[in-house]
Amino acid sequence: MAYQCEYCEKSKSKGNQIETRGKAKYLGGVGTKVTGITRREFKPNLQRVRITTPGGTNLTVRICTRCLKKGVVRKAVKQAPFKLPVAAAKTTPGVKPATTGK
Repeated sequence: MAYQCEYCEKSKSKGNQIETRGKAKYLGGVGTKVTGITRREFKPNLQRVRITTPGGTNLTVRICTRCLKKGVVRKAVKQAPFKLPVAAAKTTPGVKPATTGK
């Protein structure tokens, strides 16, 4: 199936949408009545996430938010902006060495 989580394979499921009218008894009414039942699809909350595989390559996958929250996959690390290495900065005249953001 196209619309499913690539790890837990959660996919669309079928169910009913129930339309009611009336006021609930606990709120002082005479009760609710069902006026219509329609078939519907429940879709999983899938997100496109860039992950790092155990082999070290980066992939973009569709994964459900439950797997994302559990930590089933490792998100790919975005590269930090370029900083001149400390050794090269010492040899280059007029360039200050890169410092940490503290």
